[in-house]
Amino acid sequence: MSGGISARVGGLLALSGAAVIAGLASGRPELVVLAVPFMLFIGISLALVREPQLTATVELDRARLLEGDEARASVTLQNAGNSPVEIEFALVRSRHLGLEHDGAAVLHLAGGERTEIRFAASPQRWGAHAIGPLLVRVRDPVGVATWSQRLGNRVTLRAFPREQRLREVVAPLRTQPFLGSHVSRARGDGIEFADIRAFAPGDRVRQVNWRATARRSALFVTERHPEHSTDVVLLLDTFAEARDAATGTLDDAVRAAASLARAHLAHRDRVALVDFGGTLRWLEPAFGSTQLYRIIDALLASEIAFSYAWRAVAGIPRRVLPPGALILAISPLLDERSIRLISELRTRGCDVSVVEVSPLAHTSSGSTAADAAAYQLWGLQREAVRAHLQGLGIGVALWNADGALAPALEGVNSFRRSVRHAVSA
Repeated sequence: MSGGISARVGGLLALSGAAVIAGLASGRPELVVLAVPFMLFIGISLALVREPQLTATVELDRARLLEGDEARASVTLQNAGNSPVEIEFALVRSRHLGLEHDGAAVLHLAGGERTEIRFAASPQRWGAHAIGPLLVRVRDPVGVATWSQRLGNRVTLRAFPREQRLREVVAPLRTQPFLGSHVSRARGDGIEFADIRAFAPGDRVRQVNWRATARRSALFVTERHPEHSTDVVLLLDTFAEARDAATGTLDDAVRAAASLARAHLAHRDRVALVDFGGTLRWLEPAFGSTQLYRIIDALLASEIAFSYAWRAVAGIPRRVLPPGALILAISPLLDERSIRLISELRTRGCDVSVVEVSPLAHTSSGSTAADAAAYQLWGLQREAVRAHLQGLGIGVALWNADGALAPALEGVNSFRRSVRHAVSA
């Protein structure tokens, strides 16, 4: 703990020294006599003062919550010394973490006294938020000395992005031979009706369609589409973003990725995550709720990293892009490198769709006529990029963060059904 004299004592010393110098220079001893009591008081106080012995602990009632929810935090301060002290402290915290009692606080602790302060902490944005340690300034009872130090521990509060519930997801072109919720285009044991055909040796009796058999006086059986699962790869674009004072397209993209991951895992799909941009990170495909928490934890570490590096499909590990996987690219389509990568995936025969996180909510048309014209040209350029991707057979879901994600995905499914000849297996 670093210490020193207080500003009050510094002022008294300056005045006493000035009085002594003035008395000696003018030959007036009464000025020196006037300064002596103050100097004696300061000397005796500094000789008797002792460094305080403080301990601090920062705790949270929970370590994980959704952005915007509240966690209860507590700060415990204990004076292990024998002398009372005056403590002024402020809690170190992350930028997007709101505290119920922000700013500095002052309290008095007697010797051996312990106190606990409780308050609410609310993260305003997804991510890992840090609370602690404490910046502490301590004064002795007389006020002649001060000490400052960082006390206590640092705890982490992880805020998960808020998700949208999706009843429908992008229907894959290809499925895997595992039980799931997607209707396969193949025929077999299932629920969805496919066709009626004549009975053949080896068919089961329960497959017989008795109505068709009665009408045609011959045995006919019903064919159905089985329910399979698929492999889904979420591509998160972190090359660039549009951002205003409060939020940006990356924040919206992470929320969309979390919603899609939860929805596809609920459909018993294997889900993988690829964070491509200035840095390249990935999670291999897997099932279940454990994979969901792995994906969300990986999303919390997503950030925009400035880089001139070009990303190619060859740079993504093959085990992360299984054959026949449905690739969902979540991107604001602001960087040429991400557009090039998405196009390359499609030209290689991959089943690709794009969730375009609209940057328009984070931009404005400007205040001059030239700015407005440039804004309109930029909008036309974005429409041209969207048309180029759709010309390759890539469904593009234009999503504004203020709206629901489900209607945008339904638009992608309608596009894929209407141009199936362009994206056929």
